[in-house]
Amino acid sequence: MYPETSTAPVRKPAWLRARLPGGPGYAATRRLVDENQLHTVCQSAQCPNLGECWARGTATVMILGNICTRSCNFCAVQTGRPTELDLGEPARVADAVAKMNLKHCVITSVARDELADGGASVWAATIRAVRNRNPNTAVEVLVPDFKGRLGDVDTVLDAKPDIFNHNVETVERLQKPVRVQARYDRSRLVLRHAKSRGFVTKTGIMLGLGEEQPEIEQTLRDIAADQTNIVTIGQYLQPTPQHLPVARWVPPEEFAHWKTFGLGLGLGVVESGPLVRSSYHADEQSQKYTGAEHLNTENALAGRG
Repeated sequence: MYPETSTAPVRKPAWLRARLPGGPGYAATRRLVDENQLHTVCQSAQCPNLGECWARGTATVMILGNICTRSCNFCAVQTGRPTELDLGEPARVADAVAKMNLKHCVITSVARDELADGGASVWAATIRAVRNRNPNTAVEVLVPDFKGRLGDVDTVLDAKPDIFNHNVETVERLQKPVRVQARYDRSRLVLRHAKSRGFVTKTGIMLGLGEEQPEIEQTLRDIAADQTNIVTIGQYLQPTPQHLPVARWVPPEEFAHWKTFGLGLGLGVVESGPLVRSSYHADEQSQKYTGAEHLNTENALAGRG
């Protein structure tokens, strides 16, 4: 039997309370982000863990600007036509990683569908810049689907990230209303392609968008069938009144159930909890696949963001 779920009241339940920004660690991280003219998904996507992460000196860098060409109905990142393509960005990201003496970093991006390669060349340049400046740093990437163009996916993979992450976000039935321009089968194709090339793969889903229990089961079975290594499962939070409403608040007990269910399918790592996001405990998740010698769980660019 499944744990009892809850419907969505006006106020968030107690288990979704997050730490408010503040303290010297938070100030230092913000200063580093500002000085290097970096965008972070922590800010642009209104991550509820920003205060906790930045206080730890952790953040998730978002490359290719902060305006996304897609209009996903769950995401707080600004939508529109991007006005910048900053070719100096890879060097600044590498410099920030070096200044923080990081052993594990996570990089994500907006979708840049107006570019011929979807921004894949900038992705590759950023990975290589981080590698050249920080040869002992493990690099995790959270990429868009590049419209399923596997040649562009290969451009990213050829730069040899340690972990390749692309989120399916929700169950198959809800893909259109939630992700609009994305497709479930296309996301699975991208993940399978990376796996076929021998990469450690990772994906994530949100709960609380109206999915049914059997659909969650099937999604996790699909992810396991694609031989994905790492999965994150978290609560959807409505960023603005213009975005999809929360259909229900999923209690911690149900998240624990899905962790057990996913591990039972043979998934290597399952992070499941109300405040879990794609980069949640990213450094710790990767230990199984990149080796403890590459990691420092107290000093990672992506932790609980």
